[in-house]
Amino acid sequence: MSRVITDKKLVKELLTRGVEKIYPSYEILEKKLLSGDRIRLYCGYDPTASSLHVGNAISINKLGQFQALGHEVIFLIGDFTGIIGDPTDKKAARKQLTREEVLVNATHYQEQASAYLKFDGENPAKIMYNSEWNDKLGFRDLIELASNFTVQQMIQRDMFQERLKEEKPIYLHEFMYPLTQAYDSVAMDVDLEIGGNDQMFNMMCGRDLLRTLKNKEKSVLTMKLLADESGKKMGKTEGNVVFLDEAANDIYGKVMSWPDGTIVSAFELCTNIPWDEIGKIDAELKTGKANPRDFKMRLAFEIAKINRGQEAAEKAQDNFVNTIQKKEIPVEIAAYTAVKKQNALVDLLVEAKLVKSKTEARQKIEEGAIKIKPEKTGRKDAGEMIVIKDVKYEINFNADIDSVIIQKGKFTFIRVSL
Repeated sequence: MSRVITDKKLVKELLTRGVEKIYPSYEILEKKLLSGDRIRLYCGYDPTASSLHVGNAISINKLGQFQALGHEVIFLIGDFTGIIGDPTDKKAARKQLTREEVLVNATHYQEQASAYLKFDGENPAKIMYNSEWNDKLGFRDLIELASNFTVQQMIQRDMFQERLKEEKPIYLHEFMYPLTQAYDSVAMDVDLEIGGNDQMFNMMCGRDLLRTLKNKEKSVLTMKLLADESGKKMGKTEGNVVFLDEAANDIYGKVMSWPDGTIVSAFELCTNIPWDEIGKIDAELKTGKANPRDFKMRLAFEIAKINRGQEAAEKAQDNFVNTIQKKEIPVEIAAYTAVKKQNALVDLLVEAKLVKSKTEARQKIEEGAIKIKPEKTGRKDAGEMIVIKDVKYEINFNADIDSVIIQKGKFTFIRVSL
């Protein structure tokens, strides 16, 4: 069994950095951690997408901090709850997924989480699936569990109240989500659950159910959410999320596009930079003595490094400096071979997998997000990078042009040749 570390300074940082609230209290959980008792804790991840994202990484990183102090960590994959769909903050019911879809989505979750958690060696994190116990529940079991909650508890939630006002449907299965998540705590007999502060209701349901069924007190630790200056969280629904399976260039570039107001919060939540150093960054930004861009570049580097390694992060930073700040074309870019001399740009964008459809290709062209630069072997001055806004534009390979660099947005480049 792993040795539990009870250093008071480390425990204090564990329970304050990135933490929104602790139930029933900070003092109760701190006392347990300082006692030397090894606790069992978990966080659940519903596989509603094929990759985890940086918002998930906040809680995974917190799991890793508990693991580093010797505690038993469970990385729970919600292959059962993911089928139901968490209604939290949703103005309409989620599209329900099949078991096969959620399992396919979860294929690389452990690999992605391993940037923050250890799944081997001393004190490895455990991977569990909540279908293991939820699939075994019968209808009678479900009714008995449901008898511990009231309709008033469920219907008072903000998103349901909004739907009632807008006369939008609330489906019965959505009431089952907090119940099934609550049962996870009972099935795993945990001492602590962590999650984003938007999950507080679901986690508190688990606290209540564990107390009722096992007379056991579970602590709940809610994490701050990564949000912009207006308080709008970064996530899949909002379209500004960084997925953990993205290339280092894309991770770096997306972080650089975040608002300056997220810098300090992102250092706190998404990196392991020392706490006192983050305080200095905050002070410098508030006094106006530092350029926010410089700190954001460091932030982008740290997040890329955690997920893709030091070398990839360094290359991503060099690529950003060259392509965005110096407006140069990267030395190493992807390549695609066209099969025809005459090509509609819309078709090439789809064939080279720069977009998913011709509709998206036309949209990107009309937005001015597509640039091209004709090239000729042995001549670097064959043409300049130009914006294309004509959806009927064609690229023709001839004696003067034997390849074309296509740029989508700020960060994506591909060289197309015949």
